[in-house]
Amino acid sequence: MKEQIYYNGEILTMENNNYVEAIFVRDGIIENVGTKEEILEKKGNDTEVIDLEGKTLIPAFIDPHSHITAFASTLVSVDLSGAASFDEIIEKIKAFKEGRKLVDGQWISGFGYDNNYLIEKKHPDKSVLDKISLDIPIIIAHASGHMGVVNSAALKKLEINSDSVNPEGGVIGRYENSNEPNGYLEENAFTHTAGKIPQPSLKDVLGFIEEAQERYLSFGITTVQDGMAGNNEIRLLTAMAESNRLKVDVVGYVDLKNAKSAAESNKKYINKYFNRFKIGGYKIFLDGSPQGKTAWLTEPYESSDDGYKGYPIYKDEETKKLIGVALKEKMQLLTHCNGDAAADQLINGFKENIKENNYTDTYRPVMIHAQTVRYDQLDEMKKINMIVSFFVAHTYHWGDIHIKNLGRERAFKISPVKTAKEKGVVYTLHQDTPVILPNMLETIWCAVNRITKEGVVIGEQEKVSPLDALKGVTINAAYQYFEEDKKGSIKEGKLADLVILDKNPLKVDPMTIKDIKVVETIKEGKTLYRAKEQE
Repeated sequence: MKEQIYYNGEILTMENNNYVEAIFVRDGIIENVGTKEEILEKKGNDTEVIDLEGKTLIPAFIDPHSHITAFASTLVSVDLSGAASFDEIIEKIKAFKEGRKLVDGQWISGFGYDNNYLIEKKHPDKSVLDKISLDIPIIIAHASGHMGVVNSAALKKLEINSDSVNPEGGVIGRYENSNEPNGYLEENAFTHTAGKIPQPSLKDVLGFIEEAQERYLSFGITTVQDGMAGNNEIRLLTAMAESNRLKVDVVGYVDLKNAKSAAESNKKYINKYFNRFKIGGYKIFLDGSPQGKTAWLTEPYESSDDGYKGYPIYKDEETKKLIGVALKEKMQLLTHCNGDAAADQLINGFKENIKENNYTDTYRPVMIHAQTVRYDQLDEMKKINMIVSFFVAHTYHWGDIHIKNLGRERAFKISPVKTAKEKGVVYTLHQDTPVILPNMLETIWCAVNRITKEGVVIGEQEKVSPLDALKGVTINAAYQYFEEDKKGSIKEGKLADLVILDKNPLKVDPMTIKDIKVVETIKEGKTLYRAKEQE
């Protein structure tokens, strides 16, 4: 039997009482909360008493949407997020190439470049990557994860040539006035290449996933998502579970369109954890990204001369059919929608299924990202009990690009967290890792301040309080996972999933929230991460 008492700090519960003086934990469960005197009376001979020394204890963060297996793969890729030009992309990849001993057939992958922040203000093409190698296949992913570039060797390996046609919901870039592929791949043309790239050994990949979960823990996160799990991702995560290598809880969402069999063949994981992994439902994509101008909008992009509004992945009937599968099987459905036209397609698909089949439960469907969701759509979401999970860090990372692409009126309404709250729509906040790091405190800072990289306040009316931002990554996120009875707040009977911060997010200058440090991360009473300066 293991017991702990936490006291002498600010213990923020996320419950109505907000603060308590001390808590008592037994065998990973919060058994009592109360005053310091009440809790210290429970101290036994073997009880560990933790003096918080004025620090802040809160429920551990819960990740409402990311991709842990994809994040794991980036740990052995070239990080291009700081590249400011084509030359810097080349330099970074060459340095990576020289530092690794590549074997025949091994690819080089990079991630995180952003054409919007490159000097050239455009995507590189195969001629840029060919300067690195004409023999080794190279693939680099855009920061959004929705597009990327390959070199000539990779095009050959992928069997993409002048005769190749665009896949449904995707684009193969071509040189002007030519059918010759230029190396740029968009949406399904890019995302469907992953299965053709040779994968590292199972042993290596499982090691990468272990490393990835350590990174999540360093950000105070104890429940993590794999938000688009195909057959390979499910194979990896079940291997992690079967070998008891997961420290955090991982919830996988099976790619409904392309890998439904992964759920059918792993029924013991559906909606219940086995060794910290469970399958929480299905996932589909309906469009792309607003910063990449592939999100599907009802009104044209601001800089469009031809009325371009982005494009859908599926026709309405196909989307309705996929939604119907999830509802029939009583599975939660997570759906990627960045544009408001995609959001319309999702909402209407649910409404039609509900009307035709008299469904009374929609199993807490989640609209993922919802960057340009309209206020009237939030009203419709409320009616069908749809949760909205905002990628609110867009306000900082791509806010200036959204102003350019969408115009001020639409851009100032991206990630409308406050309006969702006011309308009674359950909201959560995520990072879509590996698009950005799973830095919850930065995300809270973004929701509270809504400041772009260039210092523009992008939607004063949509700012929320630090407490409401915290709810989006704790108690609301627990509800999204049907785990509100076990996680998300400090309450008697819940798991002792906790994080210690060096400062209280509710009591610091809101502009400094992103500077708060995670001191310790605790999963079911066991410390799994401790900041080095505290060791």
